[in-house]
Amino acid sequence: MTPHDSTLDPEDWSEVRRLGHELLDDLVDQLSTVGDGRAWTPVPPEVRARLEQPAASFPTDLPTVLDELRRDILPYATGNTHPRWFGWVHGTGPVEGALAELVAGFMNCNVGGRDHAAVHVERQVIRWLVDLFGFPADSSGLLVSGTSVATIIGLAVARENAAPGEIRRGGVAAAPAPLVAYASDGAHVSVRKALELLGLGGDSLRRVPANPQALEKMIATDREAGLHPFCVVGTAGSVTTGAIDDLGALADICSQHGLWFHVDAAFGGALILSERLRPRLAGIERADSLAFDLHKWMHVPYDAGCVLVRDAELHRSTFSADRNYLSRFERGAGAGHPWFTDFGPELSRGFRALKVWVTLRTHGLDRLGAMVEKNCEQATWLAGRIKDSESFHLAAPTSLNIVCFQAEVPAGSRIDSDDLNREIVMRMQERGIAVPSSAEIDGRLCIRVAITNHRTRREDLEIFLAAIEEIRREIVEGS
Repeated sequence: MTPHDSTLDPEDWSEVRRLGHELLDDLVDQLSTVGDGRAWTPVPPEVRARLEQPAASFPTDLPTVLDELRRDILPYATGNTHPRWFGWVHGTGPVEGALAELVAGFMNCNVGGRDHAAVHVERQVIRWLVDLFGFPADSSGLLVSGTSVATIIGLAVARENAAPGEIRRGGVAAAPAPLVAYASDGAHVSVRKALELLGLGGDSLRRVPANPQALEKMIATDREAGLHPFCVVGTAGSVTTGAIDDLGALADICSQHGLWFHVDAAFGGALILSERLRPRLAGIERADSLAFDLHKWMHVPYDAGCVLVRDAELHRSTFSADRNYLSRFERGAGAGHPWFTDFGPELSRGFRALKVWVTLRTHGLDRLGAMVEKNCEQATWLAGRIKDSESFHLAAPTSLNIVCFQAEVPAGSRIDSDDLNREIVMRMQERGIAVPSSAEIDGRLCIRVAITNHRTRREDLEIFLAAIEEIRREIVEGS
């Protein structure tokens, strides 16, 4: 084959098929037995060294590369597929979504726009989600990497709403007055980061106690000072304890004062799947924009987040920027107006919608909702066991799926409470028994168990409790 005829395709497709089948078998074997192994395994120094090697100038055959993948990468994952992964709020993902990722990789679609099946799949998924959250049928939406990006998009539309066209043309200096936003103390750090990236600065965010009267007073004070209140961010599931703001009260205030209402429902939005738990999100359907993750409690493989916007035309006008190389036609491959690039900052976008589509289709909303209910029931059970324990005490109420607690320091012991709880978390992780995380509540470090895992069983919680009791005793006796 001459150089101008060469490609990156394999010379032997049958060999690729054989290797692919072997790899898929290995992956299914690993996932189907994931609970039998460690919850987390640190990356050994020799593996780190190999993964720091520079790129090779010459090709390596596929069998060798796949062997290296099996040796150096597969055994050292985050751990969140394991049933005793309770660290942070990580989704665990079903096998069906993983297969969809394989298909999406083979299709290699750019879902920025044009007319092809991937675009229509994402539009269908957005329609499903619009309906699920009770938004108007003509609302717009976009699949993104996660709630952090979804929040940037939602607040960008809010900023455009505050000064239509002016900030896009002249930057934030063109705003009629400095813009300020409001969020509860439990709001995620991504809200502040979004305001920083949008040029408004972190100081434009006002932290408000969970009190509607306090919010109204802040708004009035800022207006008297010549500032421009433009947005309130409600939190549906705080990252520390899972607390939910009074979304209905916030929606009322936004309506009365002409402010944009954005809701961060990164993981708590999944409560909408449960008929029993859905009332806790009352008022979320009144949001002007909504950000949430599908890769957390909705169990879609990473990464998959979503932003919904009530005013589709305002959403489009915030990001649309037609250029001749993005020409739209009435027919052909260049059709399909409006394109997804009109609703966000990315021109090139992967086929995220397929794994969402497959996950929702194969499991259905009711079954996914049942997993959410199961995790909340497991958290309630675990909190009850902690409450009855002489070695631990609850650090915060358990309202959803998050249990925060602290180890008791024996009378007369010289060990510091924070040090004790920190050491318990680290030893539990290092031994691969389970992966809790930590949080700070009222200035004290506590152990945090966030159950968003569809694989978790009562047996896993029993193993966790026995291990954490043993590790505490070991540390106390050794201090």
